[in-house]
Amino acid sequence: MESLTAIGFLLSLVSALAIVLAVANSKLKVFEDPRIDQVNDMLPGNNCGACGLPGCRSFAEKAVSGDIKPSECPVGGQDAAISIAEFLGVDAGEMVKKVARLRCAGGNDVAIHMSEYEGHESCRSAAAVGGGSKGCRYGCLGFGDCVDVCTFDAITMGPTGLPIVDADKCTSCGDCVTICPKGLYKILPLEQHLLVQCKSELEGDEILETCKVACTACGKCAADAPQGLLKMKKNLPELNGELLHLQSPNATLRCESGAIIWLEGQQFRDAVLMQKQSS
Repeated sequence: MESLTAIGFLLSLVSALAIVLAVANSKLKVFEDPRIDQVNDMLPGNNCGACGLPGCRSFAEKAVSGDIKPSECPVGGQDAAISIAEFLGVDAGEMVKKVARLRCAGGNDVAIHMSEYEGHESCRSAAAVGGGSKGCRYGCLGFGDCVDVCTFDAITMGPTGLPIVDADKCTSCGDCVTICPKGLYKILPLEQHLLVQCKSELEGDEILETCKVACTACGKCAADAPQGLLKMKKNLPELNGELLHLQSPNATLRCESGAIIWLEGQQFRDAVLMQKQSS
């Protein structure tokens, strides 16, 4: 009899708790827009964080709530942005293609090594040992940590020991930026044609003894560029991103080391030819 009473009590308690939980669930349940799952399915699913959010579902939530434009997913590209925008009935936003740029041109053909590194073949490991073996302490160490971390196969190692970024494959996810112990990568708009391929903060021609393509902080590029486009900061030319429409290859013409380049080769060659013809 006592056991039956105990069982009955337990059943009553379980039933009461179930009712309480059911009521609490109905009262406290947070509504989730079913469109979030559908938008999430339209995204690439890489969860790379290139949009600045923890993953694709977070992006879907922001897109549905109107806090982010569909075009702000660089991995999905224009097709995904248009599909999401049409589904939600919103403006896709402007698609600005960005790519990772390496700010170092000091390959093995132009930059010297002061010592020989023997150990785990990793840029981070080499950097931990006195900053690496390269004569320029700012330069790329060439072990390809960025290649290993790139999930889009957008980076390969070139013949001179420098990584090469394929702009067509790059999604500007930023993994290479995070992994590089020298901080050489920077995410820049594809339309930015002027690139400073150096991160050395040293001034003077002495730096050329360790790297032939280093910036000497002469300031000629800033002087030749349209006013306000380039300014010298920490002995390096820094480009004003709001004045990209003023870009010109002229800023590269007097750079003796080639530390600053114009990324569209034909336009640069044409500018050099015009300068020679006018002189």
